[in-house]
Amino acid sequence: MSIERPSGVYTALVTPFHTDGSLDRVSWRRLCERQVAAGIHGLVVGGTTGESPTLDLSERTDLLDDTLAAAGATTHVCMGVGTNNTRSTLANIRHAREAGAHSGLLVLPYYNKPTPAGLRLHVQAAADVGLPLIVYHVPGRTGQRLAPDLLAELCSIEGVIACKEATGDLTYGQDFMARLTTRGATGCATLSGDDFTWMPLLSVGGAGVISVLSNVAPRRTVAVWEAWQRGDVAAARAEHAALYALVGWLFSESNPVPCKMALAAMGLCGSTLRLPLVEGNPPPAGLLDGMA
Repeated sequence: MSIERPSGVYTALVTPFHTDGSLDRVSWRRLCERQVAAGIHGLVVGGTTGESPTLDLSERTDLLDDTLAAAGATTHVCMGVGTNNTRSTLANIRHAREAGAHSGLLVLPYYNKPTPAGLRLHVQAAADVGLPLIVYHVPGRTGQRLAPDLLAELCSIEGVIACKEATGDLTYGQDFMARLTTRGATGCATLSGDDFTWMPLLSVGGAGVISVLSNVAPRRTVAVWEAWQRGDVAAARAEHAALYALVGWLFSESNPVPCKMALAAMGLCGSTLRLPLVEGNPPPAGLLDGMA
């Protein structure tokens, strides 16, 4: 499998739990198999949507093993590895590499707000482990909106293959990609981290999306990408627009609460979340029609 430059639709998978809070591996395998059958290009295990702060190492191992088994030889498997502690981040990366992950999703450190010098050293140390990395810029969760040039610098480090850019700001995305080009970092793909902006970002050079929406509607999310790839902009725009109401609802409460409520309504997994997250509102009538 080539993982030099990710592209297409990657699903940031929810993590299903039993009502007692334990990991529901049967539902997890079912979710993974559904994604692969729909033609998803990549699966992200243990990201924000997967309630990563609540998962322990043994659970991460089980999830990754099951995902790799479902993915086969063609679907990219990315493991969430980032923390706000460089030592624990490096341990996570080593574990993901040894367990067979194709890449690691490296969220930039949250809460402690490192300086640019600290960010450079953190990303360089992470890249030195040897697992290809997708840097995750999500100011809404980290508390730091990096200057586009600094983010481009971090993403130019050897071993970084992509950036999940989740400001939801198309101007920022264009500025960032321009600075990547200036630095000659043509091997670093820009993946939107926001379902509501990913098609507009494609139009200015984006390579795809790490999606919450595709948990619920994998085939239709892939259909947007496929229409775009064959040059049928009208079809891509129409499908994107048809999914837009669902996207809005999926982010009406903290992610992944609505997404898990939707999957539960579809009978694909339970609605249980781990504290401090709690169950939310069920999807409005008719919203999930045609999403199976």
